[in-house]
Amino acid sequence: MNRRALLAGCTALSAFAFISRFGMAGPMTTTETIDFRKLSDMDWRQRLTANQYMILRQHGTERAGSSPLNKEKRKGTFTCAGCDLPLFSSDTKFESGTGWPSFYQPLSNAVETTTDRSFFMTRTEVHCARCLGHLGHVFDDGPPPTGLRYCMNGVALKFVPQAASAS
Repeated sequence: MNRRALLAGCTALSAFAFISRFGMAGPMTTTETIDFRKLSDMDWRQRLTANQYMILRQHGTERAGSSPLNKEKRKGTFTCAGCDLPLFSSDTKFESGTGWPSFYQPLSNAVETTTDRSFFMTRTEVHCARCLGHLGHVFDDGPPPTGLRYCMNGVALKFVPQAASAS
């Protein structure tokens, strides 16, 4: 080994040690490390389809009856289409007859609500607790045990089926 190769190796090793010690390399980007609340509008446009962007970021509403999730009957979890946060268990899904996927209860700490005064009425808007994406609205005409109807836009959700257990 010549001096030049030895010097290059020592320099690389020193740089690696410095970065490791002082954290200059930064963490890998995963769903758990992204601060979704700080993503730019351009970032969201790149991450989402046009329909997802219109619903999640611009507070739109999909056409009633248009979501394939209305017919979803399997066991599993409904997650946010923007950030993959688990939002609703299939155990709380029910047929509301409204044309949108409906649930009577979200998972713990999954959603937040705000007052929506658009269209000359007052409603309670539901959004994802992680990325603040608009999901839909909650009404007080749902079934027991909560009496609530979380009326969600299917475009704002993804369905993750429960893994089959080995017998």
